[in-house]
Amino acid sequence: MKPAHTFAATILVGCMLAACAGPSGPRTPRDVIDRALGSAPYAAQPGEIVAREVEYQLAARERGQYTAMLDFAAGDAVVHGRNGPVPARPVFSSLEDPETTIEWSPRTVIMSCDGNLAVSSGRYREPEGFVGTFVTVWERDDRNDDYEWSYDVAGRDDPQPPPEVIDEDAIVVTAIDTIRGLVADCPRAGATVPAPPVIEPAAGASHGQEASPDGTLRWYWEHRADGTRYARGDFYTSGAWDTVIERSFASPPE
Repeated sequence: MKPAHTFAATILVGCMLAACAGPSGPRTPRDVIDRALGSAPYAAQPGEIVAREVEYQLAARERGQYTAMLDFAAGDAVVHGRNGPVPARPVFSSLEDPETTIEWSPRTVIMSCDGNLAVSSGRYREPEGFVGTFVTVWERDDRNDDYEWSYDVAGRDDPQPPPEVIDEDAIVVTAIDTIRGLVADCPRAGATVPAPPVIEPAAGASHGQEASPDGTLRWYWEHRADGTRYARGDFYTSGAWDTVIERSFASPPE
């Protein structure tokens, strides 16, 4: 089993969010990830997804929320809305970028052994202050090795947590969130990874799934009759399948 890349991901996020200024001036998230992982022993690096998420958010701030979503989307990307997953490009191409973007941060990233497929999950905050959770699937683009998102689902907390009240005279130091990064075990030479366990969908639910080319990671979505949206990510580790990411979201508000 490969080690979790939690420490490396924490360093990367801290440096990137601080603009990573050095003697030669600011560096981009891509510069940081390349330098930090240049000597890493594994082809699959969850830190690359963390860097991609940061690049994505910076692009949203600079170019607009929906413009960035299109720029970072795979050609067949889908967003899971109130009626199920729908093609993302027709949806976001018809919308005008909002003045203020959503802020988000991944908390968990799981990746296939071959590095071709990853699932991230984390927290977000809307400009109005509403907070919630997201799940995003990332696929490596064979043309340029960049990761593009292919599935996205998100939902607000219900109920919302109470607003944070801070004394105006207080000095607040916010710690950098630790991100858990996990990589699936690579099959031994000549060995075959067993198929993941079958998921029985809820009654009346539409559903779908996809596995990485090497068969070490599987993600699954479900749209239930009551409008609940469900997503999960499983990976192969220590000779068995483990569910790491599992989230349910109520039908989004009008």
